[in-house]
Amino acid sequence: MQRVTAQLVAWLLAALLSLLAEQCWADGGGPSLSERVIWAVNAGGEAHIDMHGIHFKKDPLEGKVGKASDYGVRLPILRSSPEDQILYQTERYNEDTFGYEIPIREEGDYILVMKYAEVYFAQSQQKVFDVRLNGHVVVKDLDIFERVGHSTAHDEIVPFSIRRGKLSVHGEVSTFNGKLNVEFVKGYYDNPKICALYVMKGTSEDVPKLQPHPGLEKREEEEEEEEDSEGGEEGGKKSASAAPKYRVQSGPRTPNPYAADNSSLMFPILVAFGVFIPTLFCLCRL
Repeated sequence: MQRVTAQLVAWLLAALLSLLAEQCWADGGGPSLSERVIWAVNAGGEAHIDMHGIHFKKDPLEGKVGKASDYGVRLPILRSSPEDQILYQTERYNEDTFGYEIPIREEGDYILVMKYAEVYFAQSQQKVFDVRLNGHVVVKDLDIFERVGHSTAHDEIVPFSIRRGKLSVHGEVSTFNGKLNVEFVKGYYDNPKICALYVMKGTSEDVPKLQPHPGLEKREEEEEEEEDSEGGEEGGKKSASAAPKYRVQSGPRTPNPYAADNSSLMFPILVAFGVFIPTLFCLCRL
C-alpha cells in the first residue's frame, strides 16, 4: 500500500512540475530565443553573434563546396540592423545543387530560417532557384530581387515537425533518419545561394521579424486586396469597385478611339460622292 501511495505521489509531483514548466514558458520564463536555436551558420562568412544572441558558426563548407562571396559588404542592407548586416552581405553559391546537413536528435516542432539579400543583380529573372528539405520542395522559384528588390534583407521561414521517426513539412511526410538536409537547387537562371540559415525549436511566431519596409508593405497590401477580390462573380464586382490603395498612376488616361464622334466617319463618304457625280455627268455627255 505504501509503495502504491509513493508512486502516486511521485506521479502527481511530476505532473505538477510539468504544469509549472508550461506556465513558466507561457509567462516568458522558458528558454530564450538563442537557447532554442540548435544550429546556425553564416554562409560564406565568419562566426557571428546577432542581436538576439544567436551564435552563427563559420561556414563549414569553406574549401569544400561552392564559393564564398563578400561582394555585399560594400552595400548597406535594408531591413537589417547595422550589427547584423554581415549575415546578409556574405553568401555561399555553387554552380550546381548544394546544401547543408543538420543533425536533429529530438522530436518536436521546428523552424528553418534562411536569410537572403540580392547584392549583385539589379532585375528579376536573373537568379531563380528552389529549396528542398529532405527531398521536399519547400521554396519554389525563389527570385530574391522579385520578392524584395536590391540589397534588401529577406527571410524565408519554413516550419516543420519531427515525430515518431517522421518528418512533416508543407503537408508532406517522409522518414527521418536524424539528419535534416537543406538543399539549394540549381535552376535555369544563374546559381543557387544562401547568406545565412538557422534551425530553432518553436513556431513561426517565435522568429524575429525584419525591420519594416514601406514599399514591401504597400505591395503586400495590394496583393491581399487582389486575393480578397478573386473568386467568383462577387469577387469580380469587388475588384471592379475597389481600386488598389497604393496604385501609382503612370500618366493621363488614353482616350478611347471608339468613343470619337461618328460624324468623322461621314467625311470620306461625302468626298467619294462629290467625285462620283461630276464623273458620271461627264460620261453621260459623251
